[in-house]
Amino acid sequence: MYKNKPALTALAAAVLAAVMLASCGGDDPSPPVAVTPAPPSQPVVPDTSCQILSSDGNAVVVGSDQPGDPALPEPASGYRTGLKPVYAKKFMVSSSNALASVAGCTVLKQGGTAADAAVAVQAVLGLTVPEATGLGSGGFMIYYDAAAKTVQAYDGRESAPAAATANYLRYVDDVADQTAPKPSARASGRSIGTIGVPRLIERVQKEHGTLAWKDLFGDAISLSTNGFKIGGRLAQAISSNAAALKRDPEALAYFFEADGTPKALGTLLKNPAYARTLTAMAAGGADVLYTGQIAADIIAKIGSTQGADGNPTTPGKTTLADLAAYQAKLRDPVCTTYRAYWVCGTPPPSSGGITVASALGILENFDLAPLKPTAIDLEGGKPTVQGVHLISEAERLAYADRDKYVADTDFVPLPGGTWDTMLNKPYLQSRAALISPTLSMGVTTAGNLGAVPLGVDANLIEHGTNQFTIVDGKGNVLTATTTVESSMGSFHMTNGFLLNNQLTDFSANPLDGGGNPIANRVAPGKRPRSSMAPTLVFKKAADGSIGEFFMATGSPGGGTIPQYVVKTLVGVLDWGLDAQQSSGLVDFGASNSATTTVGGEHPNVNTANSGNDDPLIAGLRALGHTVSTSSQASGINSIIRTQLNGAAVLMGGTDPRREGVVLGDTFNP
Repeated sequence: MYKNKPALTALAAAVLAAVMLASCGGDDPSPPVAVTPAPPSQPVVPDTSCQILSSDGNAVVVGSDQPGDPALPEPASGYRTGLKPVYAKKFMVSSSNALASVAGCTVLKQGGTAADAAVAVQAVLGLTVPEATGLGSGGFMIYYDAAAKTVQAYDGRESAPAAATANYLRYVDDVADQTAPKPSARASGRSIGTIGVPRLIERVQKEHGTLAWKDLFGDAISLSTNGFKIGGRLAQAISSNAAALKRDPEALAYFFEADGTPKALGTLLKNPAYARTLTAMAAGGADVLYTGQIAADIIAKIGSTQGADGNPTTPGKTTLADLAAYQAKLRDPVCTTYRAYWVCGTPPPSSGGITVASALGILENFDLAPLKPTAIDLEGGKPTVQGVHLISEAERLAYADRDKYVADTDFVPLPGGTWDTMLNKPYLQSRAALISPTLSMGVTTAGNLGAVPLGVDANLIEHGTNQFTIVDGKGNVLTATTTVESSMGSFHMTNGFLLNNQLTDFSANPLDGGGNPIANRVAPGKRPRSSMAPTLVFKKAADGSIGEFFMATGSPGGGTIPQYVVKTLVGVLDWGLDAQQSSGLVDFGASNSATTTVGGEHPNVNTANSGNDDPLIAGLRALGHTVSTSSQASGINSIIRTQLNGAAVLMGGTDPRREGVVLGDTFNP
């Protein structure tokens, strides 16, 4: 069933074999890694795979607890200044966690494909950032097969159970008890969708991997068994969700001390239950989570009727049959042109690819190059008023169409039965004509594309999502976004992992105010609309077709994901920013609301005096924008193929707002 290739050697307890230097500028040089001396007749040649070298050649082992180790727990700062782009010759992984990046990079170093590395990365992320992703989550992947020159989209989105009704999230029972699920829809069993990540990573690896499946979990198993130190974002998530987590016995035992206090930053956290789950999965494939004892435990947890505090919990209606029937789906990506590029993203049930393509297609009607940020620095510079204005207005129009027309197309078809109806050039030109250069439109309406259900989306900024990007030595590329939905998902935990609250991405009310059915309403087996937008960019070939790979990116962030991806793409494609500058660039944009966001966590944004002293914020307000400077939760991880001294190289960047690290067969240019 699985590929029988030579086994990889699992990393040691804390993945100490790989090395890198934290790429924050201004740090004192770190001590060099000890190198085993070569015979006297041969020079010592350090292995530069899976490390980042400083200008003086020093390096630090990930997990070594030495100064400069990027895995050292630090409080969540909101933004790390001074990150620089990382360069590699052949392979690279960019993720939001140092230990996950090491696991993926080690697989790539062994000759594995991007699909092989994705399994190792996701397995570690499920341990080290459980607040965002894990085996109890779902997600989407876009894969570029360099040899076949094909782009494929993989849908691992969770699904509603067969017993779900249109009011599944709204009422305990449609007839007998029309009260809300307890203690809330999210914290009840009703929010938990049939899990997708195990089937997702298995399918992609079976179709594109070359290494043995069983050998891709060693790093995560080792870390689960021997422990890792709680990082800033996880510590913050445990503390902020303490009351809800304590309702689940397993979460209470895992995330809290014996006296009930949240386990703090830097605490060594061991997860033997997760190690057992991964060991079973390595031997038996994803089936062990969809049939058998682990599956039965998942169903029991979804069906629980009482929390550890003794208060009632409304059970979900997922059955073993729902789990056994789940499949990750292969879908055609949404690929459209933008200037000299092809941009490929995720199709429904994610709205991310369509929303990004819609915004870009509108922006293509404007010359954005002269509107690039000023005073460009390592953090991406200062966005211009007109640049932010145009992009935000384009996003308002894109979100208006998304909100009305996009849902799971297995249940609700797009207008005309194809996304081209929403994304063709003449239609988007007509949408662009609605943008005024001097006044924000605030809330706008969707284009008239026929009589179809009206969609509704709250566009909440969530913190339970993660993204990673991988390029392997053969030129294959994978970009993935996976999520438990909100921070810590549904707060239900079993077998060492949290279960998602993904079904709350459905509209709880199946009808709008006029009694019309909502596109994103609950239905049996349906997958809730997502905003996830892992994205690939290719250069146009001479004949106008998809040419060579140029860029891969994506971000977490709930309903704001398309905004984060659009600003990153424009940053690179229109403004010439590098992979790190575009990742760190001020987060800005808008959904279909009067509010335009300018991320106040960024060092180039002045939030004093309500932002009135910041020329960007003041300029936007003068154009009628209601500006929010709330901190943003993007987590961009980008890799760009570029030229350096006449040679093709990879350039990577990671979002300073998270705890990410870029690794590969790196070098200093």
